[in-house]
Amino acid sequence: MPVEWLAFPVLGIVAGVLAGLLGVGGGLVLVAALAWLLPQVGVAPEMAMHAALASSLASIVLTAMASARAHARRGSVLWPTVAWMVPGLLAGGWLGSAVAVRIDGDVLRWLVAAYCLVAAAQLMLSRAREQAEGIVPRGPGMTAAGTGIGAVSAIVGIGGGSMTVPLLVWRGVAPVRAVGTSSACGVAIGLGSALGYALHPPAGALGAHAWGYVYLPAAVGVALASVLAAPWGTRLAHRLSGAHLKRVFAGFLVAVALSLVAGG
Repeated sequence: MPVEWLAFPVLGIVAGVLAGLLGVGGGLVLVAALAWLLPQVGVAPEMAMHAALASSLASIVLTAMASARAHARRGSVLWPTVAWMVPGLLAGGWLGSAVAVRIDGDVLRWLVAAYCLVAAAQLMLSRAREQAEGIVPRGPGMTAAGTGIGAVSAIVGIGGGSMTVPLLVWRGVAPVRAVGTSSACGVAIGLGSALGYALHPPAGALGAHAWGYVYLPAAVGVALASVLAAPWGTRLAHRLSGAHLKRVFAGFLVAVALSLVAGG
């Protein structure tokens, strides 16, 4: 086993904590880290960005499951909202991955960086509606929103938290419940997107240890470690106020954008 593979579980711990804390599968930080690391283990540089996106999304499935389970135990997952969003999330993830495999890797890098900055600004400048304990967003509008969230998430390699959380907070959901619900939605995004990245490229795109664009040692190593780490982030999320959670989220997005630009 190449020694570089040991970095994947370390990334998984970071991803798991972020999943519980922010309602994301750590996708954005994983994409930045994997885009640098994968060429070190033999992935062709011109395919590294696509492989980073695909592997991040594949790992998000288990990461998001662990985070959603931890949040559900605390009653912070709005399951009716999840049910309305899942069909759109699955379809959007599949379609988004079909588009992403046709985009140049360097262009994808800048798209991810730009997305991070836009999402951070939106989060800090947006104003939530008045929050109420009984608000549970549902209906066809949430399915449509899920389609868009799934498509964009597939292109930038995330579990959708940076879109789902602000959307739910804007609809009046308390931030900690928005994070929990976003974690559950991330499972559907990861499934639809990862399958798209695995099946859209030609067979053997990355050679050994891969399924399509999904580099299996990275996806599995990250996922297994993240499952153990997600509850830590969940406990921290329940200790922070909504305002502090928003600041942490925005700062995280800016840091990832800068790392991508520096790495390019």
